[in-house]
Amino acid sequence: MVLAGILAALIAVCAWIAVPIPPISFTMQTFAVLLTLGILGGKWGTASILIYLLMGIVGLPVFSGFRGGAAALLDATGGFLWGFLLAGLVYWLLERLGKLPAMIAAMLVTYACGCWWFTVYAGDIGFGAALLTCVVPYLIPDAVKLWLAYSMSKQMEKHIRK
Repeated sequence: MVLAGILAALIAVCAWIAVPIPPISFTMQTFAVLLTLGILGGKWGTASILIYLLMGIVGLPVFSGFRGGAAALLDATGGFLWGFLLAGLVYWLLERLGKLPAMIAAMLVTYACGCWWFTVYAGDIGFGAALLTCVVPYLIPDAVKLWLAYSMSKQMEKHIRK
């Protein structure tokens, strides 16, 4: 439980590490989400993501740009936020296939939720255009973050008792 809380705080800190690239900022948040899942596994990793989201919903400034409040779940990047929770559930479901495949699936689910919500938010944009806006520019940095999260979680698992 303690690690779930600590890693929820890490997700918040990594959300604050941002390079503003409109309309979707580049953050280290996805790295922290994947690292959390890799370290804690699906059950406690999802719990940690839920703790993070609840901290933000109640108004703590844990989302990117030091934002907080439930309204952040409804802005242009809100789909990525609640997509993290769904990604945790998918990771939990698939972790028996291995850490790396489960992380890749979690990243894909996050992309799908973020793109779908972006199309709803923008109103006049199709899913393909949302992919070009919300995913394609971030593929290489996100692949690096995924590999770092995977590698670090593999190294940490021998030092952490669950």
